[in-house]
Amino acid sequence: MNSTFFKQAFLIFAISFSFVFAKAQEYKYEIGGMAGGAFYMGDVNRSSLFKELNPAAGAVVRYNTNFRWALKGSLLWGKVSGSTDNTDNVFPGAMPVSFTKNIVDLGGQIEFNFFPYSDKYTYAYTKRMTPYIFTGLGLTTSFGEGNTSAGVNLPLGIGIKYKLMNRVNIGCEFSYRKLFGDNLDVTGDNQLLDDPYKMKGSALKNKDWYSFLMLSVTWDFGPRDRPCNNENSYY
Repeated sequence: MNSTFFKQAFLIFAISFSFVFAKAQEYKYEIGGMAGGAFYMGDVNRSSLFKELNPAAGAVVRYNTNFRWALKGSLLWGKVSGSTDNTDNVFPGAMPVSFTKNIVDLGGQIEFNFFPYSDKYTYAYTKRMTPYIFTGLGLTTSFGEGNTSAGVNLPLGIGIKYKLMNRVNIGCEFSYRKLFGDNLDVTGDNQLLDDPYKMKGSALKNKDWYSFLMLSVTWDFGPRDRPCNNENSYY
């Protein structure tokens, strides 16, 4: 065999290799809605997951860079509340404390899929269902009961997504949002929760978190460039 054969073989391999990764997703974008619940953890709820679960909803958009990675933007609304009823935690003066707030969360995250995600390209070992993890940065605005505040949050979450059919994805995800402040549970009528034990926190050490448990439905759009002339075969 001469060198020309090896050059041609290498060229075919290189083109095939680049096609697998360059055409990592059939569509570049997803857009859709989310619905589920939100709850709070802080001074009046130290450790109980899903305590006083309230409604939440929002919108999400993704840019799929390849099978494994995606960039996500979300705008979420939820209601959070807390109360000292039925808790062993006693505040100074044994005062009963409760609050209710609305939160608006605007954020961006980066997602990593544990399996290559697609319902096509089986030769690249893709899967139509995959768990994923994500983190990023967000902005939280809370309002209600005479108090409004805003601050940065750090989201940490895990989820699972499933390609239901061409262009349609469903998913479920759970996330913690760590706030870099300690006034989510403070209201105009009740300042006690700002610092009930007179032990000031810091940006990295405070007691306020909130969480979302969300179901989602998204629709794919923005097809990538395709080498096939028969575009109808992709729809």
